Amino acid sequence: MVAPDESADAVIQAPRGVYVRLVKPAFDRVVGFCTFVVLAPLTVVVALAVRISLGSPVIFRQRRVGRDGEEFDVYKFRTMRRDRRRQQAPVAQDRRENHKSDEDPRHTRVGRFLRKWSLDELPQFWNVVCGDMSLVGPRPELVEIVARYEPWQHLRHVVKPGLTGLWQISSRGAGMMHLHTDIDLEYIEKMSLVTDVKILVLTIPATLRRRGN
Repeated sequence: MVAPDESADAVIQAPRGVYVRLVKPAFDRVVGFCTFVVLAPLTVVVALAVRISLGSPVIFRQRRVGRDGEEFDVYKFRTMRRDRRRQQAPVAQDRRENHKSDEDPRHTRVGRFLRKWSLDELPQFWNVVCGDMSLVGPRPELVEIVARYEPWQHLRHVVKPGLTGLWQISSRGAGMMHLHTDIDLEYIEKMSLVTDVKILVLTIPATLRRRGN
């Protein structure tokens, strides 16, 4: 568990109200499950492509930081070669800069295609169904990156992480996620059903423009 700084808690509190406590969790589970079912054929096709190109396992688990600093496993389709940790790839030493680089030579052609269109993140609908994530919220960050956060950046953990968020659709949503925590805090302050639906709808064109996370 990566605990938020106590001084940060005094600045912003977790959102309250009927929507946050009752509507949003139900909305996440119902819509998340229905989407998971509707996208099942596409998910199977992607899984077969990963299995043929990369072998087993097809699903990649990675520890991320969620609400209240609790760690959980996020699910993704594999996009890298099996021996990715042993390869001497010419990438930056700071994982805050290289962990999402599409130029990383460890990615396969199939993997780069999946990442380009965010298809590698399809299994995360199961994270939503399980309650670890929300449809909309700050994207979950790597544990080792959160460990290097400034105290105020932990404020993004007062809500569940999301499949998509304000950062993904924002004109300021380029670059490294940890450099734009202010966008996540802006979302937390505006959190509502209207805001969430708007972000979900705008995520589609953002993804087609290949700007999504």
